[in-house]
Amino acid sequence: MGIKILIFSSAYLPLVGGAEIAVKEITDRISDFSFDMITPKIKWGLANFEKIGNINVYRAGFGCGKLDKLFFPLSGFFKALLLNKKNNYLLIWSIMASYAGFAALFFKTFYKKMPFLLTLQEGDDEKDILRKVGVFYFLWRKIFEKADVIQAISQYLKDFSKRHGAKCEIKVIPNGVDWRNFSRDIENEELNALRNKLRIKNEEFVIITVSRLVKKNAIEDILKAVADPRMQSIDYKLLIIGAGELEKRLKNLVADLGLQDKVNFLGFVDYQDLPKYFKISNVFVRPSLSEGLGNAFLEAMAAGLPVIATPVGGIPDFLRDGQTGLFCKVGDPKSIVEKFIEIYQNQDLKNKLIENGKKLVKEKYDWEKITIVMEDLFNTLIR
Repeated sequence: MGIKILIFSSAYLPLVGGAEIAVKEITDRISDFSFDMITPKIKWGLANFEKIGNINVYRAGFGCGKLDKLFFPLSGFFKALLLNKKNNYLLIWSIMASYAGFAALFFKTFYKKMPFLLTLQEGDDEKDILRKVGVFYFLWRKIFEKADVIQAISQYLKDFSKRHGAKCEIKVIPNGVDWRNFSRDIENEELNALRNKLRIKNEEFVIITVSRLVKKNAIEDILKAVADPRMQSIDYKLLIIGAGELEKRLKNLVADLGLQDKVNFLGFVDYQDLPKYFKISNVFVRPSLSEGLGNAFLEAMAAGLPVIATPVGGIPDFLRDGQTGLFCKVGDPKSIVEKFIEIYQNQDLKNKLIENGKKLVKEKYDWEKITIVMEDLFNTLIR
């Protein structure tokens, strides 16, 4: 495999997020290229080098969390210089305009003729991003200015890149879904075993959310919604999959609201096991404050769940209110309750959302189709 691509990423597996999953799904399906990745080590105990799928992963740093990320623009850049001497890369690919973007920018400055692809997966609120960038805005803006092509996973991120200096071609190529995995049938015995493990009765209305426990995903609004007096007429359970900095605060809120018997914090769940949790649920909800696209919504739709979301960021790219899902208002738990009740009481609406959602994901968001587009983009840039 003579064509080598160098990827810069601010995190990678086993640290899991939408961007990390996207890179693995795409690279696993492409055999015509050789992929090397430089990423900060972040976590003590991770190997300095290992092969994950089709990617040779090189980790920079000492496993010191945020410090590894902070120094990654330089450590990643110097590692890239060393690797390029023996590998002669033909394409720079940065995952997000973050620490990885700075490392890629420095490398691009050194190798001006090497094409630079910037992928935007940012899900944080724009104000929060700019606050973190701070005094380095002028340099951060160069990441957009020096890219030869930008792949934005949503129209929102395309507009975002234009606001911050992008002058190149910007292609909207979304993240996808492993359609076969999320839409597959699962044996009733396996689903019943999971229900028993989680102490879920067959007649219970199961609400599920999959997200990092951080401010932007507004899990607190879901908890306030299920505590609403109107939910007393519904025998429900809430499953929260994910971990994050707000976990302790959210668990304290559950105790304050007296919801200990209604809410299950499940922490990290293996990505391949997610379909089982979707299959035992009745509705997916994430009332995001901001969102680049929202992989979990698409995965839930593929698994046959109606979804409730807010009209922010890239979500309107795939969610049509009353057609492929339901919109609730931002920061409004009462609005979430209304959508729960609507889906609980209206079976025809629920069936319509499920059918339309599955059709949309299969036609437009299957990783097999998206990978073909990405491979064409790689070839075009290298030519």
